[in-house]
Parts: sequence; C-alpha cells; structure tokens
Amino acid sequence: MSRGGGKGLSLKDKLDGNELDLSLCDLNEVPVRELAALPKATILDLSCNNLISLPSDFCSLMHLVKLDLSKNRLQQLPLDFGRLVNLQHLDLLNNRLVTLPVSFAQLKNLKWLDLKDNPLDPVLAKVAGDCLDEKQCKQAAVKVLQHMKAIQSEQDRQRQRKLQAEREMEKKREAEQRAKEAQERELRKREKAEEKERRRREYDAQKAAKQEMEKKTKKETVQTRKPASSSRAPQPPRHKPSWSRSVLRVLLFVLFCILCTVAACKLTELQRQPLCVSVNTLYEDVVAALQNHKTLQNMLQHNSQQ
Repeated sequence: MSRGGGKGLSLKDKLDGNELDLSLCDLNEVPVRELAALPKATILDLSCNNLISLPSDFCSLMHLVKLDLSKNRLQQLPLDFGRLVNLQHLDLLNNRLVTLPVSFAQLKNLKWLDLKDNPLDPVLAKVAGDCLDEKQCKQAAVKVLQHMKAIQSEQDRQRQRKLQAEREMEKKREAEQRAKEAQERELRKREKAEEKERRRREYDAQKAAKQEMEKKTKKETVQTRKPASSSRAPQPPRHKPSWSRSVLRVLLFVLFCILCTVAACKLTELQRQPLCVSVNTLYEDVVAALQNHKTLQNMLQHNSQQ
C-alpha cells in the first residue's frame, strides 16, 4: 500500500485478528473499498495520518466497533456518520473539528469518546468536557449523545414545524385558488346572464319595432285602399243635394249654353248662318218682351201708388 493512494501492500498483511492498524501511513485518503472487503476488521486505527475528510462511503463500514482517527486534520465528519451504529469507541483527539453531524445522535452503542484538542463550538466543548481518564471519556460519550439527540429532536421539531407551515401555506394557496376559481366562475356566470338579458332585450326591442312597423304598414295600406270611406263617410248626410238644387243647376247650365250661343251668334262670323239668324231673332224678341214686361210693371207700380 502506497502512502498516497493506499494501494500496493495488501491490507491483509496489516490485519491482526480483528485489528487493522493503518496509523503512521501518511494517508491522504481512506481505502474504503479495501476496508469493506475486510468485515472482520472491527477495530481500525487511522491515527497520525494526513486525512482532511472522510468519503461519504466510509459510513458503509458498519462492522466497525472501535475507530481511532486521532491526530489527523479532519475538519468535519460525513453527514451520515450515524450509520456506524455498531461503533462503541471513537477517538477524535487533535483534529480540526468544530461541530458534529446531527446523525451522530444515532450512535446508540457509543460508550467512549475523546474530543480533546479540537476547536469545538463552545456549547459542544462544554458538553463533552475533558477526557483525561476512562470515566471522563465514557461520560463524554453519554453527554455528547444526549446533546446531539436534543439537537436532532429540535431539528426534527423545526422540520415538522416547517413542514406543517408549508402544508398550511399549501392549503391556504389551494383555498385561495379555489376561491379565485369560484369567483371567476361566478363572474363568468354573471356575465353570461347579463349577456343573455341584453340579447333578450334586443330581441324584444326588435320584435316590438317589427310589430310597430307591420302595424304602421297595415294602417297605411288600409288608408290607401279606402280613402273616400275614411275621409268622406260622414259628409253625405250633410251635403246630399236636394231635387230643387239639381233642377236649378240644370237650368243654369242651359242658360249658360244659351248665352254662349247668343254671344257666338252676335259677335262672330256665324251670325250669317241660318241657325244664328234664328237665334238672333229669338234673342231680340225675348229682349223686347222683357222690356215690355218691365214697362208694364212700371205702369202697374205707378197706378198702385196713385
């Protein structure tokens, strides 16, 4: 096994029973694949190397019972470090750890823990205390597990509260969406009803206008067909001519014709015609008779006065 890559010398050569000592090998990374092939190696010593971090698949080495990572340069542990549920002894002395992953609370079998000489968070450092003897290291394991379980519980509660808040927010959004959809449906329904009412009014108005036009047209047709009966019906009783008026009209017409004939015979060249000669003679006789009749009236009037 080379110092840089962890390969070359077989790990089996370093395996002693169930203990595998890889300390002081100047390792920059952990040969996880080779370690996984050695499930009998429940005790693993990786102290005094140049490890800055552990790969995530390191947590698949669930057969580990005792793990020594002291005197490296580890700045953090994998987030799922708690998968090493069989781990009982953990040495993290003299690294660069500030906090521990929350999954650390799942190491329910952990009985021994050393966190000395790490730039730990003040709260975590106070909880861990010193690990100067076996008793203190066992107390550190118990207290740190309790502390990490409290942190995990608080994070679970926060996660639950966040999840509940998200659910309530989602329910609120759904309720708002349903209310919005209901409002839009009501608005569409109202607009549809208004449109229907508007079309109905237009239909009624068009129908009324059509009926009015038909009525007007019918009235004009009746007036055109019977103008006399509608305008002169009451007149015949008031203007019906009597028999005397008819006779008078006939006499006036005859007289007019006679006058026209006399005038034609007197004033035109027709006066030499035999008919006009007779008419002129008759005219002169009538005039003379009228004059005599007038003379007689004057004489009678004069006698009556005497």
